[in-house]
Amino acid sequence: MSDMTYEQAIKRLDEIVFLLEKNEIELDESLSLFEEGTKLTAFCTKKLNEAKQKISEIEKD
Repeated sequence: MSDMTYEQAIKRLDEIVFLLEKNEIELDESLSLFEEGTKLTAFCTKKLNEAKQKISEIEKD
């Protein structure tokens, strides 16, 4: 996941949400997708926080 961009992670999250909302997959796959989605959400949150921090540093200069 570390080689993934923010945009790629968001796109994958959209795919996961779509699959989960269809309710056409087995429970085990749903759990696996949910776990992946949770990790992607954490990844995106980290990237956004890093971007906010960088913007704050730039504004200080």
